[in-house]
Amino acid sequence: MTTTAPEQRRRGAGVLLHPTSLPGTHHIGDLGAEARGFVNWLEAAGMSTWQVLPLGPSHIDCPYVAWSALAGNPLLVDLLELREVGLLDDALAPAPPTSRVEFLAAKSFKLPRLAHAAERLLHSPRHPWAQDFQRFHAEANWARDAAIFDALKEQHGGASWREWEPALVGREPAALGLATGALRDGIDRRIAEFYFFERQWRALKSYANDRGVRILGDLPIYVDGDSADVWTHRDLFELDEAGRPSHVSGVPPDYFSEKGQLWGNPLYRWERMATDEFAWWRARLARALVHCDVVRIDHFRAFSAFWAVPAGSADARSGAWRPGPGIAFFEALTRAWGKLPLVAEDLGLIDEPVHELRRAAGLPGMRVLQFAFDGDPNNPHLPQNHPTDCVAYPGTHDNDTVAGWWAALDEPTKGIAARELGLEINAGTSATHTHRPSDEVPFAMVRATFGSRAELAVAALQDLLALGTDARMNNPATPDGNWSYRLKDASCLSPALAHQLAALVVATSRAT
Repeated sequence: MTTTAPEQRRRGAGVLLHPTSLPGTHHIGDLGAEARGFVNWLEAAGMSTWQVLPLGPSHIDCPYVAWSALAGNPLLVDLLELREVGLLDDALAPAPPTSRVEFLAAKSFKLPRLAHAAERLLHSPRHPWAQDFQRFHAEANWARDAAIFDALKEQHGGASWREWEPALVGREPAALGLATGALRDGIDRRIAEFYFFERQWRALKSYANDRGVRILGDLPIYVDGDSADVWTHRDLFELDEAGRPSHVSGVPPDYFSEKGQLWGNPLYRWERMATDEFAWWRARLARALVHCDVVRIDHFRAFSAFWAVPAGSADARSGAWRPGPGIAFFEALTRAWGKLPLVAEDLGLIDEPVHELRRAAGLPGMRVLQFAFDGDPNNPHLPQNHPTDCVAYPGTHDNDTVAGWWAALDEPTKGIAARELGLEINAGTSATHTHRPSDEVPFAMVRATFGSRAELAVAALQDLLALGTDARMNNPATPDGNWSYRLKDASCLSPALAHQLAALVVATSRAT
């Protein structure tokens, strides 16, 4: 097997921020001017990586629950560009700036306008984008599958595909042909909306790459049960004749939840997938690598062993471990592509077989400083214990912000963390004096992360800005209030902060 992919061999630094969190004009971040401005700021700050969360479309506003694992999210499309190229006439009055993503308002404002622009492109054969779109329409089979699924779902009032007519549930050719013929206009419109995303994201990625910034993407291990992927490839998932799973995905109790996490995704039929060299997975990863330069595989440990929970369980505690596909999966990918530009998310309940699999696959893992301060000098998350083949973080999108984490930390752990981070504690004072100014601890965590041996160090933008718990992106222990953090405006992305970070990047030998 290969060693670490070339993309991970150079020492670099990056920032984690999902595009929805960018400032913008229409209730949600998009792929327009603010995204390019963020890339410019990353370049000025000496950053070589922009890490994003999954880019797929979601019905519930969670980037990890997409109804197509292969499509991009049209809600991220910049409407202003569509107006500039004559696909919209709307004045597109900007919404008042807010510090939260307003998903419902964004959908209400953007979706009708995306549909209008798509219809105009479909009926404008001489438009400058028309020829490129026609090629996309003819070649992107994944877009047609996703568009058919979404059109049928709308026709059925949003009901799960398992509740459609039996002939459509089973994808009988006659019924499917009849339905798609009747919905052709809606299907073509959706394909055009996918095209808008692909075109704009391609331009943004090129803009970033030209400035020395690569995109680190994120691939959820599982796909949503009510998705185009499961409906189109039912034989690859553990489902009965009606499309219902007997067991679903999750994880046992861990750092984030005492009852475990019940995700509810259908499980893979790994033996069936192996018969064609994991062709569906290869297609999925190929799409991810169109969008990104490197891809983080979420919940890597499931390739070694995964937690199967009986369907209908109240929580994940009743699950059991089952063997994953193991090294055969990564050997198939290597035969197809050679060296793999992947990162393994190997956090949580990790045993030695998971470490062995990651090493055999030649993938870098992850380290998180918020997990480091338990008093054990051998804790693998301590900066001095980081291997070179890893990506290090003060905290990920699933953690509280560093400022929020510190505020909730018990005093003994604060003392350990303060000593490890080199934060002075006055001799002879009580443990309560381990409190630090709100912006000192986040930067100390960033500095320690960047100073570690990890080949790539990534900090969430919230931690670079020393923001509190209100700016947390996701709390895995609760389904409410997640994914909505957003920059109110770009003023916080100051030249002064970029200069400070650029100096840290040079001081920690991460300049590229």
